[in-house]
Amino acid sequence: MNGPGVLNIPSMKGRCSDAEWQARIDLAACYRLVDHYGMADMMANHISSHVPGEPGAFLINPYGMMYEEITASCLIKVDLAGNILSKPDFGGLNYGINKAGYVIHSAVHAARPEVACVIHTHSWASMAVSALECGLLPITQTAMRFLKIGYHDYQGVVLNTAEQESLLKDLGEREAVIFRNHGAMVVGRTVGEAFNWTHRLELSCRAQIGAMSCNTPLQGVPQHVLEETWSNYQPGTRRPYGVMEWPALLRKLDRMDPSYRD
Repeated sequence: MNGPGVLNIPSMKGRCSDAEWQARIDLAACYRLVDHYGMADMMANHISSHVPGEPGAFLINPYGMMYEEITASCLIKVDLAGNILSKPDFGGLNYGINKAGYVIHSAVHAARPEVACVIHTHSWASMAVSALECGLLPITQTAMRFLKIGYHDYQGVVLNTAEQESLLKDLGEREAVIFRNHGAMVVGRTVGEAFNWTHRLELSCRAQIGAMSCNTPLQGVPQHVLEETWSNYQPGTRRPYGVMEWPALLRKLDRMDPSYRD
């Protein structure tokens, strides 16, 4: 798409495998959807996807572009050491990657090879819950999905690889972790699955902030019911998340603005 306010970025389609191109399309779509659902922080934060067939390589956003303008071709491919493997010609802008994004995402992709996508957000709701001593409360059915969510204590801006060890320990084998006084991170075996978890976590945080704002006692749920509900959301008890939603979300984006595919 060309026009005022649109960066003219050469297509990367002919410079990558078909599998990588599809990964680029899905990842660009994820950026657009995170923005559409009000979870973006301008050009801050990051979402990554592994590159199918290339162990250790992942795609991430160019630091300086808004989520709403991310396209398949603008994504930068890096390795676990932070080396840029490929990127388009950004002209005089010469975008690179966010260092905190590299530190966080490289750690997860290295330690959890089954993870295809990592989403880190600073949404207002996740930041609010991250600052609460109680953390995320299982007071709604949606929040019960995160009954065993991890917590990672704030250690400053994530620029030091020394923090990777504690971050991975706090994530464990979970799908989500709250970064105390910071935000949240979600992982998934597909981009669609990761977005599904992120959207549900955001709804859980918003619902909790809304309920707590009413200044009235919260209705609890018996522990055995919480455990049973949590179990119903786990792999092996239902189809993987995103399988049904992702194609519909892509159709939604195609109706709104298909330029993410460029």
